[in-house]
Amino acid sequence: MFITFEGPEGSGKSTQIALLCDALQTRGLRIVRTREPGGTPIGEQVRTVLHDLRNAGMLPETEILLYSASRAQHVGEVVRPALARGQVVISDRYAESTIAYQGYGRGLDLAALRQITTFATGGLRPDLVVYLDLDVAVGLERKRRDRTAGRGEWNRMDEQTLAFHQRVRDGYLAMAAGEPERWLVVDGGQPIEAIHSIVYDRVVLLLSGDAAPDEPSRLHTQKGDTTSNG
Repeated sequence: MFITFEGPEGSGKSTQIALLCDALQTRGLRIVRTREPGGTPIGEQVRTVLHDLRNAGMLPETEILLYSASRAQHVGEVVRPALARGQVVISDRYAESTIAYQGYGRGLDLAALRQITTFATGGLRPDLVVYLDLDVAVGLERKRRDRTAGRGEWNRMDEQTLAFHQRVRDGYLAMAAGEPERWLVVDGGQPIEAIHSIVYDRVVLLLSGDAAPDEPSRLHTQKGDTTSNG
């Protein structure tokens, strides 16, 4: 099974991925935890270039090709081999990030991005996309707070305008609405354990094979607070 986590900056992906990995390992499952951009030695080098604040002049076209290069290496070296071994792959971001950030955020042609992404991935798509939804201003403030405390990174993508990040969020929500059977949308403002419970229950349902093919994702709207982001 291939599970990916998406969300605006500071939405809590890293925290939820760690909790899910621990819970599934307790069940005896073999887990591969990875991330994009990165996940391989080559991909991590590309990540450094993409996230370097000194590269503010990078063109959107350059950006998409670099992300796709990292993704091609990631899929070929890590994701497909792990799936072939029967392992559960959990990735912090994947191809949906490209559509959200470079498509909706940068305004690049969505059809062209999907074609490039299909080439880079060989058409591999996640079984489940967990989207942690959060107000973009709240998420960025979380990241600033973490940076001040010496935790996490503040990268070139974080430096984009609030309007850019809002377009990214809108893009994610549009994709989720278009494929409700493959997306789980969760309110990222809830307490950490509440989010984990929602995600874990959905994953266990999928692993059991009991989820209906057209089962809709659910948008959980209870409000809460969390202290960790990713």
